[in-house]
Amino acid sequence: MGISNGSELLRAAYAEQPFLLAPMAGVTDAAYRIMCRRRGAAMAYSEMVSVAGLAYASNKTWRLVLPEDEEPQICVQLFGSKPEQFASAVDAVQERVGEKLSLIDINMACPARKVITKGEGSALMETPELAADIVRAAVSRAEVPVTVKMRIAFRTGERTAPELARRLEDAGVAAVAVHGRTAKQLYTGQADWSIIDEVARAVDVPVVGSGDVFCSEDAARMLRETAASAVFIARGTYGNPWVFDDARALAADDTPVPRRSAHERLEALREHLGLVNRYLPFMARARTFATWYLKGMPHAAAWRGRVVKCTSYEDFMALVDEIEADVAACEEILAAGGSLPPL
Repeated sequence: MGISNGSELLRAAYAEQPFLLAPMAGVTDAAYRIMCRRRGAAMAYSEMVSVAGLAYASNKTWRLVLPEDEEPQICVQLFGSKPEQFASAVDAVQERVGEKLSLIDINMACPARKVITKGEGSALMETPELAADIVRAAVSRAEVPVTVKMRIAFRTGERTAPELARRLEDAGVAAVAVHGRTAKQLYTGQADWSIIDEVARAVDVPVVGSGDVFCSEDAARMLRETAASAVFIARGTYGNPWVFDDARALAADDTPVPRRSAHERLEALREHLGLVNRYLPFMARARTFATWYLKGMPHAAAWRGRVVKCTSYEDFMALVDEIEADVAACEEILAAGGSLPPL
């Protein structure tokens, strides 16, 4: 696909809904994506997928790639360090995903040690020629736009993203996402959003901003205050799948972000648990996201301790019933002027 055509397709998609569900390893499985899609995430990404894993046709790896029937599209994020494996992976993904494939994203941002020690993820920012070769290999096979996600730089104190973005644009990339931290920072400190503007000035393709978007207000502010065409929302989705519709309404006409009641959040948790039970082969992942929905509820710390002991769908659903009964009792006591009782 030509760079200008791919870029224009993405510009149109970003203009319609600029708030995107970011790819997150261990998080953005089918159940998570569907929760967010039902609340405004028009574009959603797979977890990070190894091109080596696809080369060996691992069923476990393919489970990360393939969308469920309810999903209208998927963006597949690939990682690795061998251009020939990227070319083969693009062929395979296009064949298996078909018309639901919106784009191929290449990860040059992951700072995890087990990734960078193999020269993958953010380590590719240290080898710009190899990074460009990988993009060229993917673009040579792709019938959809190819994009890249990167960071400010690999090393703290450097700002290599604008130059790398220019190089990758020349190689055929259709859009660039940039996270406002270096790889060495991991997720510590504060994201520097000024890098979004620097990269946008360096390239003609659309730029997606990322970093420290924890709520709808953050997402709308990043879109308003930077040159980003779109915004990745990652940690801001934790326990808040409504963030996409809320951010779009806020950005469009300053519609206030509604406050979700404990009962509404528990109902969403039930929905999410049902999706995991339907689409995933295990419930263990629910132990993480279930605690996100409980934030701010009475006795949240105690309930979090109970969540991690759940092993089955039935365990989780019974616990949510207990939590909801406790919330109702606590609300009645507080409304009458009493104090929050112990659990």
